[in-house]
Amino acid sequence: MPGIDECLLEAMRLPGARGAALVDWTSGLALGSVGDFPGGDHEAAAAEAAEVARLTAEQRAFTPDQGDDERADPPVEDLIISNRDSYHLLRFVSTSFDSSVFLHVWLGRPDGNLALARIRLGEMAGRLVLG
Repeated sequence: MPGIDECLLEAMRLPGARGAALVDWTSGLALGSVGDFPGGDHEAAAAEAAEVARLTAEQRAFTPDQGDDERADPPVEDLIISNRDSYHLLRFVSTSFDSSVFLHVWLGRPDGNLALARIRLGEMAGRLVLG
């Protein structure tokens, strides 16, 4: 079972990967990062991605109706943001504590494979060991 560093290095082996990070979406802090990020600042990119993740996860329109079930699973599976030259894939990670972390991978659009990245990030998130 991989830890943070191994998981991020595995994410960087995805076709088109420019950068990868594990981010706490409640604080906006990167728990680990590797590669490049837009603007050259991985902490700023983590904080901005966390803002998007938090806004999405807190909106009832995007979350399943769980009734009174207070599970540790994240309310959203993943987010895909695309622009002219890249994709950002945010994959929420289930944890034994509060599930407030996500994997963020930045893919170059010309050589990135969004479908493959989504599948592989899901696998990585399931194997990731935190704590």
